[in-house]
Amino acid sequence: MPLQRRLPKRGFKSLTAAFNAELKVSDLNALAVNEIDLLTLKQAGLIPNNALSVKLIAGGEAKQAFQLSGIKLTAGAREAIESAGGSIK
Repeated sequence: MPLQRRLPKRGFKSLTAAFNAELKVSDLNALAVNEIDLLTLKQAGLIPNNALSVKLIAGGEAKQAFQLSGIKLTAGAREAIESAGGSIK
């Protein structure tokens, strides 16, 4: 029997999935600061301390202008932040 049929089949499990965090745009409204980065989100308790990256997804709307740096965004989240007068670095 060929080797690929003899070996057990296993699925793929990402080793970095535990270090990625997701956050909604409406969750940023709880912050009192305008300049937001990864460290600010960790100190506020919105993401876990072991998170290495965060992605902002569209969910709700921003009530104030935020300046984001070092945060990944979806297209809907980018639109929501920029429509509130915010900027992305």
